Amino acid sequence: MSLSASLERFLADMEYPATGDDLAREAAREGLDPRDRLLLAQLGSHSYSARWQILTALRRADASAEASRGAPALVAV
Repeated sequence: MSLSASLERFLADMEYPATGDDLAREAAREGLDPRDRLLLAQLGSHSYSARWQILTALRRADASAEASRGAPALVAV
């Protein structure tokens, strides 16, 4: 999974700690692309202390989705 430049920038500029709900709300407020907002919506209400935790959660969600489709996960972040 490769993140868009705008999502990378958004995560770098975000203040932490932040919940997945906080991220989704701020992403909508900032007008992030709907595809990026869908990725953030997968995070739920868990609290994240740093950008790397979000990237790890997104990688895991991507790997899980790929595994359920029976395809190998290719993750590049």
